Amino acid sequence: MAQVSDLGIDLGTSNVLIYMKGKGIVLRQPAVVAIERQSKHVMAVGDDAYRMIGRTPGNVLAVRPLRQGASSDFELTNTMLRYFVSHVIGKRFFARPRVVMSVPTGVNDAEKHNLIRIMFDAGAKRTQLLERPIAAAMGIGIPFQEAYGCMIVDISAGVTDIAVLSRGEIVAASCVSFAGDYFDDAISRYLRKKHNLLIGERTAEEIKINIGCAVPQPNDVTMEVTGRNLLSGLPKAQGVTTSEIYEALKDPVADLIDAIQAVIERTPPQLASDIFEDGIVLTGGGAALTGLAEAVYTALRIPCGVADDPQTSVVMGCGKALDNLSDVKHLLSDGRRGRFR
Repeated sequence: MAQVSDLGIDLGTSNVLIYMKGKGIVLRQPAVVAIERQSKHVMAVGDDAYRMIGRTPGNVLAVRPLRQGASSDFELTNTMLRYFVSHVIGKRFFARPRVVMSVPTGVNDAEKHNLIRIMFDAGAKRTQLLERPIAAAMGIGIPFQEAYGCMIVDISAGVTDIAVLSRGEIVAASCVSFAGDYFDDAISRYLRKKHNLLIGERTAEEIKINIGCAVPQPNDVTMEVTGRNLLSGLPKAQGVTTSEIYEALKDPVADLIDAIQAVIERTPPQLASDIFEDGIVLTGGGAALTGLAEAVYTALRIPCGVADDPQTSVVMGCGKALDNLSDVKHLLSDGRRGRFR
């Protein structure tokens, strides 16, 4: 019975997704913890904490304890994961689950070890780590274990993992900060500069989701945004258009495309030829940005597509690893090895 509780976890900077063996995805919540500023007492986790962002009194702080795929606050990450794990398996800690957890390619050995310690404290019997590009490839069914080159660009909130895979290994890779938070910051800076409008991180994310785009759009849609006027200090409502947000995101998107090109330039010629033929696959929540695949194709002249459900690609890959542990054990790490083999 204990095996039923085995978990696959996509521990993202902005969201945590959990796959339970035999049940599929059982949790999808924001990676946010609300604490009392002075005492550090935890007041809310996940959805409840996310609703507090930008709306809390001065003594309450809503924070994301993960930064760029690694724990920036050990205790808060521990509290958050204990909450999520107990939420999906109940109080049955006598049946400690095995866990397969995704990690960015840029996470170092000390950070991997910390994540494994945190998961042990959260109730896991054993935690094995799976690099995000490999998890994404498994999740969308790319045959990356063949002698053929394929390219995954996994765009999360904190980092983008860019990787060329072949024979079950990462041949060339880069982990860059040009990701969802980077795009949100660009929108905030643009509105501050053009309209003297100060907005919160939730508002920036909502703008990106609703009218954000990586290529010019045929119809200019307007979204009303509320923030604070930096000149008067008073609340202000401002209409923002799709074309404005395209201008805000143009340079960040170019930064991401340059990072993709840099990985291709380090790829062995035969594998690069495979990628030029079969294209690039975008996964992760950031892949949902309107026109991003088109922007990549326009710049690099390489076919580019978005996974059917990009936000769940990684956690589904962790789930598939759970279902076939004996077949994929060479792809997993226990945090004690520098490279996955």
